Amino acid sequence: MLSAPRRFYKTAASTPLEGGWGIQLDGKALRSPAKRPFVLPTEALASAIADEWQAQGEKVNPGSMPLMQFAATAIDRLADDRTALVEEIAGYGGSDLICYRAEEPPSLVRRQEETWQPLIAWVAERYDVALNVTTGIVAVEQPAHALATFRRVLEACDLFALTALAGATGSAGSLVIALALAEGRLSADEAADAALLDELFQAEKWGSDPEAERRRATIRADLHAAKRFHTLSRL
Repeated sequence: MLSAPRRFYKTAASTPLEGGWGIQLDGKALRSPAKRPFVLPTEALASAIADEWQAQGEKVNPGSMPLMQFAATAIDRLADDRTALVEEIAGYGGSDLICYRAEEPPSLVRRQEETWQPLIAWVAERYDVALNVTTGIVAVEQPAHALATFRRVLEACDLFALTALAGATGSAGSLVIALALAEGRLSADEAADAALLDELFQAEKWGSDPEAERRRATIRADLHAAKRFHTLSRL
């Protein structure tokens, strides 16, 4: 395992650039990990990422800089292949977590209904999308109109919003939860509770273990970071 690099700068600050905002480390422009210009869409996002750099200790820990990671992903990995990213995220709409319900026990069935069905209703009202819901694990086909609508919604997003949606969708296992998070229908904690509903139910019933708790904490933190990145990129 590679050790974390030592901190090589004293100060980090945001700075205006042509076309947006950037980061300076000791007055020198930060470039992306792939050595591309690191241009951010808003001062708020640049300031928050500069704060992540400034908060580093003797060593630089990339894992403690989620906003920087989101931005680097947008600039280096996704800018050149936007279509593939749209297809990847839209694919979750075809097998969305909240469309697959338990048959028993009744208490779990009721909790899924109370938590997930309002999201089915919200996406229907918001996007004119009617999703099919099923019980068990047998795949249910979603209407072509729904999948086409999801693609149009994603294609209309700017790259930074799309990156946030990709992170949230992957963490939640649900495009609907990710969209609800991005649009303020759910808070980050509500999104995490919805995404982890089955696991939390089982943990309440049978108990949990440290590894599972760490995994759930990571998902919750990732959803908080995705929401914050999305918000800051639009201020």
